[in-house]
Amino acid sequence: MTDIPSGAVARPAMDKVRASLSRRHRRQFILQALGVTAISLAFLMLFILLASLISSGHKAFTQTEITLQVFIDPGEIRSERLPRGDFDDVLAAALVAHLPSVDPNDRAAMRVVGGILSNGAQFQLRDRVVADPSLIGQTIALRVPVSDPYDQLHKNLLDRTTPESQRRLDDTQIAFFDRLNGIGAISTSVNTGLLTNADSRFPELAGLKGAIVGSFWALLTCFLISFPLGIGAAIYLEEFAPRTKLSDVIEVNINNLAAVPSVVFGLLALAVFIGWFGMPRSAPLVGGMTLALMTMPTIIIATRAALKAVPPSIREAALGVGASKQQVVFGHVVPLAMPGILTGTIIGLAQALGETAPLLLIGMNAFITSAPPTPFDSATALPTQIFIWADSPERGFVSRTSAAILVLLSFLILMNAIAIYLRSKFERKW
Repeated sequence: MTDIPSGAVARPAMDKVRASLSRRHRRQFILQALGVTAISLAFLMLFILLASLISSGHKAFTQTEITLQVFIDPGEIRSERLPRGDFDDVLAAALVAHLPSVDPNDRAAMRVVGGILSNGAQFQLRDRVVADPSLIGQTIALRVPVSDPYDQLHKNLLDRTTPESQRRLDDTQIAFFDRLNGIGAISTSVNTGLLTNADSRFPELAGLKGAIVGSFWALLTCFLISFPLGIGAAIYLEEFAPRTKLSDVIEVNINNLAAVPSVVFGLLALAVFIGWFGMPRSAPLVGGMTLALMTMPTIIIATRAALKAVPPSIREAALGVGASKQQVVFGHVVPLAMPGILTGTIIGLAQALGETAPLLLIGMNAFITSAPPTPFDSATALPTQIFIWADSPERGFVSRTSAAILVLLSFLILMNAIAIYLRSKFERKW
């Protein structure tokens, strides 16, 4: 019988192995390439989003202002009539002093000159005079914001080369502004009013204070309701509830509620809280209760996951030394699971902060010109304020909409950073 060399048998097998390895390496490379491509596209989309928001929104963080030497004419403003007075005429007179080509007796020209100033300038002067009536008859330095068209002009958002009939400002108005800018009366400052002012019909005066306070009241209400109820439900379902069909049904429904669209919760709040219970419309209290309904499933799921992560040996050791079931759960398991519980809660609240649809349905998109002092007063929230500004026809609200989105993203990033910090600081390795 002829012997077959061992190398002849091994060579085909090695060729098959090499071909198989080659195919596996090629598939692994394709899979890695697809993963890198997906991550790159995700980062590219994120970069495009942030770049577009910053490019259009950074202008809103500055405000064009004009500095005037204002003579508070006793003939126009009298101490016995305060807070009434012709403050707008006083400001127009201060402007005309820098525009010698304007006839003070020409009412049409004076209206054009007065349009350079923001509508809030007269109220700023009024408040200062009311606070100190001795200023009547004196000349004071006053720095006030300009109106939105001139603010757009100074920020190069208004194209001077556009035909005059298609511009918000004609050549005469631009010449007036250039004259004031040439003598150094125009300046640019940080727009603190974006955070300290409430909403306004005038873009140069509109701010986010009312929306920020409204979101605070809504989130506070949401936290006070969803945190204890969500954690209590999770502890009961995970540690105390018997494993029956009813508990399985409850668990499935909780998981389903976490995936229900937010608009459904808005419709529920509109029908129940406002329709049946007659609670105030547009109030942060109702908004917070609505957001609590949305947040509770997330908190329950996160809390149950944190409780499951505690090793059974902790429970067994506590039971072994004579601790009761309640002592085991609340004295050992819950404290060890608290970092995960807090992380899930903060992430749930961050999600609630960015919700818009349910708040729109309960009316938290009203025009509110002051911050709500209590959660029972009408208010807006940051997402609904963005919706209102995005729907406004005024050109100045375009940059403010992007700026408001950046503010909202900053709050969301801060809340998620706090969640990451808590998880990394208090997380236990078993």
